[in-house]
Amino acid sequence: MSSRAALLLVDAQVNMFDPQNPVADAEELLERLTLLLGKARAIRMPVVFVRNCGGLNDPDRRDAPGWEIHPGLAPVSGELLFDKTTRDAFASTGLGEALRARGIKHVVIAGLQSDHCIRATTLGALGLGLQVTLVSDAHSTYPAGGKLGRDISEAINIELEDRVKLQRTHDVKLL
Repeated sequence: MSSRAALLLVDAQVNMFDPQNPVADAEELLERLTLLLGKARAIRMPVVFVRNCGGLNDPDRRDAPGWEIHPGLAPVSGELLFDKTTRDAFASTGLGEALRARGIKHVVIAGLQSDHCIRATTLGALGLGLQVTLVSDAHSTYPAGGKLGRDISEAINIELEDRVKLQRTHDVKLL
């Protein structure tokens, strides 16, 4: 990975870690996201946060308590934050332009939800010609269709494995 890479944390919002309705393996996911963020900050790698803006009755509606980035992952000065209204973070924000302006050619993607915004944002990045590392154990989702959240996340890894570089959190080398 070159200095033209950025860490992209997608929808790591308070509502996803709500003890009453957390995503699969929420505690472990939060630990992995915290580790990735710490590694990126330690080497001054650009960090970009994306925050979903849900509908009127959603827990991630704009300005609701669940809408904020999880406090353990909160952006610091100089880190970018984009609010999105689509699954693909590139479709409803200036994310692509911001990365291009900074010479970013490679994104390391982690966050939520595997089968929605992680999948769509990964495909959006590929569509823009960006290289993608998907952190295979640092994205999660809710159970659906009789499948466990972790099984859905693994299915997304399998779906994308021929198009992205898959790496586990402890194996990701941020340079």
